[in-house]
Amino acid sequence: MAVLLVVAFVTAAFLGLNRAAGTAPTASADKQDGTGDKAPSDGATAEPEWDGKTKLIGDGSTSYTGPPKGQLKPEPLKPGEKPPQFVVFSWDGALQGDDQLFSHYRELAKKYDAHMTFFLTGIYLLPKDKKTLYDAPQHKKGSAAISYPTDEHIRTTVEQLGKAWQDGNEIGSHFNGHFCGDKGGKDWSVEEWRTEIDEFNSFVKNWKTNTGDKDLPALPFDVDKEVVGGRAPCLEGQKNLLEAVKDYGYRYDASSAGDFQIWPSKKNGIWDFPLQMLPYEGGEYQGLSMDFNFLYNQSEGSTEGDPAQYPRWEEETVDTYMAGFDRVYYGSRAPLFIGNHFEDWNGGIYMRAVDRIIENVCTKKDVKCVSFRELADWLDVQKPETLQRLRTLDPAQSPEWSTVVK
Repeated sequence: MAVLLVVAFVTAAFLGLNRAAGTAPTASADKQDGTGDKAPSDGATAEPEWDGKTKLIGDGSTSYTGPPKGQLKPEPLKPGEKPPQFVVFSWDGALQGDDQLFSHYRELAKKYDAHMTFFLTGIYLLPKDKKTLYDAPQHKKGSAAISYPTDEHIRTTVEQLGKAWQDGNEIGSHFNGHFCGDKGGKDWSVEEWRTEIDEFNSFVKNWKTNTGDKDLPALPFDVDKEVVGGRAPCLEGQKNLLEAVKDYGYRYDASSAGDFQIWPSKKNGIWDFPLQMLPYEGGEYQGLSMDFNFLYNQSEGSTEGDPAQYPRWEEETVDTYMAGFDRVYYGSRAPLFIGNHFEDWNGGIYMRAVDRIIENVCTKKDVKCVSFRELADWLDVQKPETLQRLRTLDPAQSPEWSTVVK
């Protein structure tokens, strides 16, 4: 069952191909907001000393079970060392529906020694009969642009969230009601974004009280420590969102779109991890690295296009992802970001495409398939001057690394 309702919300700049861009421009070395090249002094938040015992939090919906397991050890590059090729697979919505896509990608990550970022939608832990607990900015209580989950889907989603975190994956935020366009995130003030974040945290912290499912185990993480980044619905409202998230200890945001494949920098002191423009149709155009972008261009936004075209569209999607990967793997080594939804659009071709990419790239030499949090940890320990030089590289540029990493 697909819970996310497709809404025609996205501008042509988000979904359409960049038909004026046949090649990537030279990356700018300028700082953004004066913070682009300085690793924060605090870095990753230090976890308290853990005595090995689970500590239940609040009503027992969440718990502290120690720091995340099996994380990439962030180390500064040595002089002349080529950076790893980071690839981040992220998922908007993170619901375990009847299609069981959440568990599928959790198992696939384990199989290929990968970690992923699962962006949870807060109301996916809120029963429909309690929907008025959600008071969305600029909307009536209980309103949402997506469907509320079934009671069974809440239970299965809680199970997968816990297992995903225990496997070393990251749980991030996709916020709550998926509002786009008028009265959506782009129209929200900083304070309204804070309200949205508070409600997300409340739904995670109180899912047992809200559902009555006292028989299920607590989530094995403290949401206040675990959630250090998110992606806004429709990639809207980042400016005010960045102001709001600093109050909650967020370290990155994945809500911008359309950047070419260059090494990340910061906006307003927060790591900016945008979806990316990848070579499409043999490099004639550039397409955004998300399933909905392919759907929009291949089947004009229909989730059930012409089945006769599915094989061609799947190959087109795989070819675009691989072209983006190859461009940086053999070039600048800038991270590759791929964002998808747990949906079987156009016969599931976008799911199969990502399966093939995971199987292909996560097994290659020097490739590290990581979460956004792990990437932020790694970036935080690099020398600022090294990151500055990395950002001057064009995606396909393979430099003499001794001149970049000194």
